[in-house]
Amino acid sequence: MNYFFLYFITAFIWGSTWLAIHFQLGNVSPLWSLAYRFTMAAVLLWIYCFFTKRSLKFNRKQHGAIALQGLLMFSLNYILYYFSAIYLNSGVLAVVFATIIIMNIFNSRLFFKTPIDLPLFLAAIIGLLGLTQIFWSEFSKLYAVGGDLKNFGLGLVLAIVATYIASLGNMASAYTLKVHNLPVIESNTIGMAYGALCLTIFAVLSGIHPTFDISLTYVSSLIYLGLFGSVIAFGTYFVLLNQIGPERVAYVFVLTPIIALILSTFFENFHWSIGTFVGLFFVLLGNVLVLNKKYFAQKNTPLAKPA
Repeated sequence: MNYFFLYFITAFIWGSTWLAIHFQLGNVSPLWSLAYRFTMAAVLLWIYCFFTKRSLKFNRKQHGAIALQGLLMFSLNYILYYFSAIYLNSGVLAVVFATIIIMNIFNSRLFFKTPIDLPLFLAAIIGLLGLTQIFWSEFSKLYAVGGDLKNFGLGLVLAIVATYIASLGNMASAYTLKVHNLPVIESNTIGMAYGALCLTIFAVLSGIHPTFDISLTYVSSLIYLGLFGSVIAFGTYFVLLNQIGPERVAYVFVLTPIIALILSTFFENFHWSIGTFVGLFFVLLGNVLVLNKKYFAQKNTPLAKPA
């Protein structure tokens, strides 16, 4: 199979899921929308595991590790992403998520004692400067037209916290793989089920009654997120991971925010400025330097895993 095609499909799907999230906002609580999404994804993955004869039997300790992964990667972080999507456009959200690779470097140091050398540190600084430039550009545009700066700031904080939680989920995933040696597809199947369960519990405890929107926009975006964003893209990603290695496949996360910003331009009337171009360039440059094979192979930094 053409690996370039798989690479583009993976990046395009994950880049477009940020736009699809916006179509989920409205009549249905984000908690229930997420519960529907990951329930669908878990069921589809369970069907795949059943027909490919993959075992989903794990012991208590393994279930505990998978549950933590599900809470961080398929629950808490997405709650904050969906609420931040109320205030930020999809392209900006994708750019925030791209910084997860940088966060993984520092969390790897914190949790796994992975050394951080000067090139990696400088790459992280470059990426953060780019992110700052993008948000300063958006802030300036809002300020010029008298926009809601408070809500923009709230959305930004929510997105950054969500990305850090997702990075913690990456650490939990790395721990699960390293200590328990669990297969990725099978553990993600159970992890998404735990995530859906946590989301349902949060919604019930919050007193939010389950509702559903039968509109074409809501249903189609839900199917797209559950089937394409959480199942098919993961499948193509793992094919690439096995065939071309983690160093090269990780560049999917460099292409993703570009696709998201292009889609946001057409569907959300996102306006590019010189500051946007400059900031995006530095975000991508920082990620490219982080993912440089020479340093990445030496430090073995865990990769991001969007759903």
